[in-house]
Amino acid sequence: METQIHVPVGSPVIRKIPIFVDEQNVAEGAMKLIKELRPAWDPSHVKTKLFTDGTTNKLVGCYVDDSQEDVVLVRVYGNKTELIVDRDNELKSFQVLHANGCAPRLYCTFQNGICYEFMQGDALGTQDVRDPSLLRLIAREMARIHAIHAHNGCIPKPNLWIKMRKYFSIVATEFTDQASNARIQQEVPSKALLEQEMAWMKEHLSTLGSPVVLCHNDLLCKNIIHNNKEGHVRFIDYEYSSYNYQAFDIGNHFNEFAGMAELDYGLYPSQEMQMTWLRVYLQAYKLFTKKTEEVSPRELETLYVQVNKFALASHFFWGFWALIQAKYSSIDFDFLGILLMEELCMSGKACRILRRSSLAHTMKAFMGLLMWPEEGGWRASG
Repeated sequence: METQIHVPVGSPVIRKIPIFVDEQNVAEGAMKLIKELRPAWDPSHVKTKLFTDGTTNKLVGCYVDDSQEDVVLVRVYGNKTELIVDRDNELKSFQVLHANGCAPRLYCTFQNGICYEFMQGDALGTQDVRDPSLLRLIAREMARIHAIHAHNGCIPKPNLWIKMRKYFSIVATEFTDQASNARIQQEVPSKALLEQEMAWMKEHLSTLGSPVVLCHNDLLCKNIIHNNKEGHVRFIDYEYSSYNYQAFDIGNHFNEFAGMAELDYGLYPSQEMQMTWLRVYLQAYKLFTKKTEEVSPRELETLYVQVNKFALASHFFWGFWALIQAKYSSIDFDFLGILLMEELCMSGKACRILRRSSLAHTMKAFMGLLMWPEEGGWRASG
């Protein structure tokens, strides 16, 4: 078994351009790349648009005049992101997903970034992912990606615990400014406690039987593009893609219903919404994996339990990520924001509940209200 993604035989070789782009002047560097990628474009007619939603990298779109038909995206890797992102694995994910019609074209790499095709459509928001029609499109697209087979015939191994352990080993515990240090002391448990909770989480979640599939692992709302004209959604940004537990990818997406800039866990999907989403997902997954049987109530309940438990691992994982980014990122974002840190604290608290409960129970909601689903029934705990 292995965690590495393998590119299909015959995939095109990725072009490498020896250009370094200053992240403080992305537009100028992007123009140098455009001269290589689009030599027929008149430089005086090329326009650039800086995208500001990213929390890891700098991104600029390049196009001619007002035409949106051919937009080249130039992404400059953020400072020290090699600590948290396996760039080689990202490129392989890009290639595999493109080969299966799930990703745009990758034009080239350069010394500190990549260029790729702009995907036509609209990035979704927290209300869009709750829309009944879009919800179904998202569930089906995730099932399509999860059904992609490993190309070397090996049985894939989940990357979650390896990645989480790596993040844990490099999380920042001290900052140069006193204010950040004070927030760390107040809002984040000790590394000893975090390591203990991480061990409990691995022990319990690894035994749930969630299939290991090709996962996106970072399906926040803005990483979902809806093409209304063609009637489909596609996922973008594959920095964290890897083989992982099916239930982690879904649980992580459900966590992202809360948003990013202003977290609101009241938006975490209800039991009814989750069951609708999961039923559509299972139906599509069976279709893509050529299984003909109907989705059983037990299958649905089992996946619900797995997803909500793995949502805890998602909180833990991104809590570590936030601590690393707070130390090294040059992007103007409050990585030490109290709600991001509450995710870490909440998941630790829930993990303690998890280890005291049987594996037939799970956490339903956060912010102190627990609803534990059981196979065959539901009960709430105050």
